[in-house]
Amino acid sequence: MLTSQRDLFDIPRDICYLNSASYSPLPLQTLQAGRDAVGRKGKPWTLDAGFAGRQHDRARIAAARIINADAADIALIPSISYGVATAAKLLAIPRGARVLVLENDHSSPVLEWQARAEAQGFAVETIRQPGDGDWTSAVLAAIERAGAPQVALASISSVHWSDGGLIDLEMVAAALRRQGALFLIDATQSAGVLPLDVKHLDPDFVIFPTYKWLLGPYGRAFLYVAKRHQGGTPLEQTPAGRRDVRAENAVYFSDTRYVGDASRFDMGERDHFVSLEMASIGMEMIAEWGAARIAQRLAMLTERIAEGVRSLGIDVPERRVRAPHILCLGFKDGTAKALVEALATEGIHVAPRLGRMRVSPHVFNDEADADRFVEALAVRLRD
Repeated sequence: MLTSQRDLFDIPRDICYLNSASYSPLPLQTLQAGRDAVGRKGKPWTLDAGFAGRQHDRARIAAARIINADAADIALIPSISYGVATAAKLLAIPRGARVLVLENDHSSPVLEWQARAEAQGFAVETIRQPGDGDWTSAVLAAIERAGAPQVALASISSVHWSDGGLIDLEMVAAALRRQGALFLIDATQSAGVLPLDVKHLDPDFVIFPTYKWLLGPYGRAFLYVAKRHQGGTPLEQTPAGRRDVRAENAVYFSDTRYVGDASRFDMGERDHFVSLEMASIGMEMIAEWGAARIAQRLAMLTERIAEGVRSLGIDVPERRVRAPHILCLGFKDGTAKALVEALATEGIHVAPRLGRMRVSPHVFNDEADADRFVEALAVRLRD
C-alpha cells in the first residue's frame, strides 16, 4: 500500500485536513515551482521562444496519462463548465430526446443542458438521488426505462460530490451504447484516484480540473475529446487552434484551417506560465503513485473512520455504493454544519454538503488523522 506522503506537503502536525474534495493542499515542489514561475513572469525576456510550447506539451501529456488517453486528444481549458460548453457546441441533441443528469449534481454538467433544452427541443431528465445510495442502479434504470423517449446523452459526474456515491462507469457506458447515446463524464471527484481508461471505456468527453485530487492549482482543467468529435467548431476562435496564424509570419492569416486534433479546443490565453507547470507537477506525482495504490490507501482511511463512527448513531453509506476516498456522514438532528464549524476550531477540517458531513482524505493523511477525527467527533456528539 502507498504510505502517507505527508512529508511532501507543508501541513503542520496539529492540522487534520480531510477536505480534499473541496481543495487539496499543494505539494512543496509545486509551491516552489509556482514561486519560480512568478519570477519568470516578472522577467519575460528570460523566456525562450519554445517555452510556452513545452509547457503545453507537458501538461497535455500529464493529463492524458491520468486517463490513459493520447495527448493529442486533450484540450487545455480553465474549468469544467468550459469543457461542457465546448461539448454542447459540438453535439446536436435530437428534438424530443432526453439528456440525463443527476439530482444535486454539481452545476457544470447540468446547467448547460438546462439552458439549451427549451430552444433545442430536448428534455433534461433528472435522476433522483437514491435512498439506498446506489447511483449506478438509478442511472441504469433511467437509461433503460421502457417507453421513455430516446436517451441522447448522459452528462454525469463519476462520483457524486455531495454524498460520495460511486457510479460504475463501465456499466453505464455499456447501457448508453445499447441506446446509441453519448456519454460525458465529469471526473472532478475521481480523476487520479479511480482508474479511468478512455481507450477501454470509449466515452465521448471526459473533463477534470486539478485543484482537488490532482494536487494542482485552481483554474486549470483538461478536456478529453473522442476523435469522432474532433472535427467540430471550438468554443473560442484562437490562432493556436488554426494551422498557421502566427504573429511571426509575414502573412498573419496564412492558413486558417483548424488543427486536426483536440488542441483546436484549447482555451484562449492558454499560456499560463505559472499555474500550468504547477498543474503538471501534481498530475505527474499522482501518475507515479498510481490510482490503484492511492485508492487503496484512501479506502483504508475512510473505512477506518466509518468503523469508528458507526457506534455514534451516524448514518454511514454502505461501502459498496460509495467512492473509496469520500465518506459522507448523515446526522438525524441536522447538526452537520454546526459540527463542521466546531471541528474546525480544533484544526480538523471537513465540509458540510447538502445536510451531510463530507470527509475526504488524500495521500498526505494518515491513521492518526483518521483516529483524531473520530475521537473529536465523538466528544462533540457527547457534549
